[in-house]
Amino acid sequence: MALHPKKIDLSLGRIERLLAALGNPQDRLPPAVHIAGTNGKGSTLATLRACFETAGYRVHAYTSPHLVRFHERIRLAGELIDEDALLALLEECERANGGEPITFFEITTAAAFLAFARTPADIILLETGLGGRLDATNVLPRPAATAITTISLDHQAFLGDTIAAIAGEKAGILKPGVPAIIGPQPEEAETVIEARAAAIGAPVFRWHGEWHCEPRGEGMRYVGTRWRLDLPLPSLPGRHQIANAGAAIACLEQMPQFLLSPAALAQGLRRIDWPARMQRLVHGPLIEMLPEGWELWLDGGHNPAAGEVIADVAKGWHDRPLDLVVGMLNTKDASGFLAPLAPHARTLYAVTIPGEENPHPASQIVASARSVGITARESEAVDDALREIVQQPGPARVLICGSLHFAGIVLADNG
Repeated sequence: MALHPKKIDLSLGRIERLLAALGNPQDRLPPAVHIAGTNGKGSTLATLRACFETAGYRVHAYTSPHLVRFHERIRLAGELIDEDALLALLEECERANGGEPITFFEITTAAAFLAFARTPADIILLETGLGGRLDATNVLPRPAATAITTISLDHQAFLGDTIAAIAGEKAGILKPGVPAIIGPQPEEAETVIEARAAAIGAPVFRWHGEWHCEPRGEGMRYVGTRWRLDLPLPSLPGRHQIANAGAAIACLEQMPQFLLSPAALAQGLRRIDWPARMQRLVHGPLIEMLPEGWELWLDGGHNPAAGEVIADVAKGWHDRPLDLVVGMLNTKDASGFLAPLAPHARTLYAVTIPGEENPHPASQIVASARSVGITARESEAVDDALREIVQQPGPARVLICGSLHFAGIVLADNG
């Protein structure tokens, strides 16, 4: 396969050429929800999927990156695509591409659209890969809805080094006349998104504007333009997931062609499946290393905003100490990610992510941790870190975090 010499090269020309050679499958798809954002887009998509499927709808989904196996990226009518079928689709796309340069994500996206066009479904949920305006998923002329979850600094080398610049790229998924659901945003991001929406005539539905979703008693209350619902909290832990769930419900509210009862929404919220997002691990060899009463958690968050979100969860963990096992990519701001966690962490053990092209060396993670006041040391691997952590007084809570790639390795190794 003649892959483009750059892993990431944001452009729509190559994907549009390839899709045309394949007969433009993106024009033969069910209604779609297109989701962008720095943090929360995957959780919002997972919430939508759970609600649609609980209501009996057949759902296609496209997400990235994968955690353990590549075929996790594509779901056809609720099921992960068969690996042999995916390989055949990629080979078909390679033939249609005719040896022209193409990026890995672009040819995968083309294969996904081909699979979606050939398999009946009621709705497609699309997560952008990077940015939005020039992302390979941004080829649908009129999705049923678009959503932009919280924007923060990440991937600055490709999207710009300010919140406003990144928001401009994310806002590129908005379409004329298509409802745009906007999650919690910094003011500078919201200004850019609203300006883009006004320029193209996209109606906006903003958090704390046209819709609200707040904790209420043991659950949460959603109030939108038409709906007023008392619902259970989402099954994904953390206060931030209330806003993500709210964004998903706001999308559903603006798609009246789909009929979802409050009972279906409630059941969907209880059944969200989205691994490595504040996920408690409850079995496997890593769990067997921990003494009775200890807990092991996993999160793939990797930017400063994700650090804030994890810290917000950690504020509620008063019953035992928190120890961190951290692996990161060298393109990420380790100090920025770790600073919010400093008041909550007893110790940190840094691991160089195995098999990763661009890992943050453990020594640098340790230096970043110490610079923000966390007691830190290096470990060769996660199991080595756990062996050291359990020598400390317990029971304690251990959180493995810093990278989705790292989280995927942990899930694979833990069976």
